Amino acid sequence: MAPPTPSAADLARADCFVFQPPGTLQAVPRVNRVPVELLRGIDRSREILLENTRRFAAGLSANNALLWGARGMGKSSLVKAAHEWANRDLGAAHPPLKLIEIHREDIDHLPALMHVLRAEPFQILLFCDDLSFDHDDTAYKSLKAALDGGVEGRPSNVLFYATSNRRHLLPRNMMENEQSTAINPGEAVEEKVSLSDRFGLWLGFHKCSQDDYLAMVAGYAREGGLAIDADALRAEALEWATTRGNRSGRVAYQFVQDLAGRLGRRLDI
Repeated sequence: MAPPTPSAADLARADCFVFQPPGTLQAVPRVNRVPVELLRGIDRSREILLENTRRFAAGLSANNALLWGARGMGKSSLVKAAHEWANRDLGAAHPPLKLIEIHREDIDHLPALMHVLRAEPFQILLFCDDLSFDHDDTAYKSLKAALDGGVEGRPSNVLFYATSNRRHLLPRNMMENEQSTAINPGEAVEEKVSLSDRFGLWLGFHKCSQDDYLAMVAGYAREGGLAIDADALRAEALEWATTRGNRSGRVAYQFVQDLAGRLGRRLDI
């Protein structure tokens, strides 16, 4: 029996799905995301990705995107926010952009999924969070095949966004090992590094400054309607970041979550 395949009727049920292999789309009624306006310290990357997503949602040419860099700086949040923003920008009269999340362990199914989605009457954004490959992992070949599209070419109605802590999606020691053991070291590394070249957009995310961190905290607190003195908010937020040894959007959100609980509130962002 052939595995089930997504259909236009399936895609019409919602705007966001999680891919369940071999061929099921699980609708997500409420997406876990924050408004794009609350994503601070990533202004240039945000504007580039929003514009790329807007063009794609409108049926225009756009590029696959790799969002790479520091932990907790809003890479996956930006993808989900861009999806919401693009649909809001298009308006209700335009067919909505669909977002399908595919898990890292299911990347082998990506070429088949893209082949099926090619015939659907929607613009579809495929998203893989925290994508990377380890030693002896050959799944990256499936990703390369999907991004290239083979003899059919990449479907014009499907785009792929990925987030990763690694710029080339592969650990440095893996590439160095390939280089040291190969007959032609340059070709061995080139074959693997070429994976990231399949993404037309490389957007780098770096650790934020103290001012950006405090702006994130203030934005989340304001959005959550938390009443607290500005000086107290600043002092507590800096202490929170110090105890974690890091400043990022994720740390800012976690601090405001804790603050909301202490104030007897629920942060619903």
